[in-house]
Amino acid sequence: MKKLNVNKEACIGCGACVSIDREHFGFDENGYSEVISNDNIEGDATRNAIASCPTSAISYVEGDTNSDEHDCEHCDHHCEN
Repeated sequence: MKKLNVNKEACIGCGACVSIDREHFGFDENGYSEVISNDNIEGDATRNAIASCPTSAISYVEGDTNSDEHDCEHCDHHCEN
């Protein structure tokens, strides 16, 4: 199943995605974008938010959106594992 991913190394915190799609994107404690929901991610707002990113930091990735476990092998999130 598809889910959203924000590459934290590429994100510059411009906020375009947040202003376009507040249902799925917010800011983390450092002022960078983060995914806040993976529900109903196929809509126009989400696609427009992804397209608006000036650094192409947002993408769809394959993963189990119902799992609480994080699959570090398939994303750019930096875990403490």
